[in-house]
Amino acid sequence: MKHPAAKRAEALPPYTFSKIQAKKKALVEQGLDIIDLGIGDPDLPTPGFIKERLIKELDDPANMRYSPFDGTREFREAVSTFYRRRFQVDLDPDTEVLMLIGSKEGLAHLVLSMVDPGDAVIVPDPSYPVYRMAAHLAGGRIYDLKLREALGFRPDFRDIPQDVLKRAKLAFLNYPGNPTGATVDLAFFEEAVAFFAEHGIWLVHDSAYNLVTFGDYQAPSVLQAEGAKDVAVEFGSLSKAFNMTGWRIGYAVGNRRVIQLLKTVKSNVDTGQFLPIQKAAAAALTSDLSVLATRNAIYEKRADVMIQALKAIGMSLQKPKGSIFLWAKVPDGETSASFCEKLLEEAGVILTPGSAFGPNGEGYCRISLSVPDERLVEAAERIRRVTDRS
Repeated sequence: MKHPAAKRAEALPPYTFSKIQAKKKALVEQGLDIIDLGIGDPDLPTPGFIKERLIKELDDPANMRYSPFDGTREFREAVSTFYRRRFQVDLDPDTEVLMLIGSKEGLAHLVLSMVDPGDAVIVPDPSYPVYRMAAHLAGGRIYDLKLREALGFRPDFRDIPQDVLKRAKLAFLNYPGNPTGATVDLAFFEEAVAFFAEHGIWLVHDSAYNLVTFGDYQAPSVLQAEGAKDVAVEFGSLSKAFNMTGWRIGYAVGNRRVIQLLKTVKSNVDTGQFLPIQKAAAAALTSDLSVLATRNAIYEKRADVMIQALKAIGMSLQKPKGSIFLWAKVPDGETSASFCEKLLEEAGVILTPGSAFGPNGEGYCRISLSVPDERLVEAAERIRRVTDRS
């Protein structure tokens, strides 16, 4: 008897990072010491005041009940407060803010709520794989918008063909960027909002790394651009911002029509996040954010250590102004996949091949800074030994 599956699921490749973690598990079981610089999972602890709020809320029996579909009023007001303080953007917590079970699910559900089969979805290349996979599941047709190193890994919107602009429903952007670590200023968002408004395309900005920045750089919000609420939504996450990846809490903000459509889809497929997590997240967003300075200084120091070590062995990369990743060219004669596979097998170091983030990521690898300094130094030395033998 045949047991057919949906063609869209059968055609979907395994999530890149699940494949890498499966290889890691097998090598660890063989007794090998693996340094994992492949996944962006912060090793630094969640700030204490956030954990204290969670513990307090666990004692309230009322918090064991279902969450409202759009999140608690306290959480939505906290997001609104955060945007007003950080970006001078006013948000209506009832119509322009939506709680997410981490921004990943929200991004995927947004595509399902906005895209019909055959619609074009404009996806940066390279970029977070979820944009591409969500478009595939919705039956959308993906247009890869190249991010060029010569332009600081920012797109040139003039690259998009007219036929794509006519068919496109959504366009994604992500700054500070994953995987490139690229950053932009508000003028870039002004240009993006004006361009996509002109062509009647919804603009989706993934702002997952907006609080992981170095020096005096502060990442802007797309909603600061004039007219942004008419055309744009922004997704945020506490995962990297407050070292809360396992907590699974994030938000979508912006255009109220899009927020309502996303809420409708989500209300039919999930029942919200655990109430104590939402309340602890509200405490994080309404804090003075002072705890982030020390954390960001740690990431910046790690970036400096790793950049110096990799440049010493001939790898080419630039220091980012934000994110927890470095984006480096692989050595001459190697592909992204061959270089990363060699490092895993010969050095016990996991990097993510750039090709996992789109065709234009070929020739690069992504390096996570989410391990202690001494392990970064050890990883660089292992990489040096492998490249010296090549």
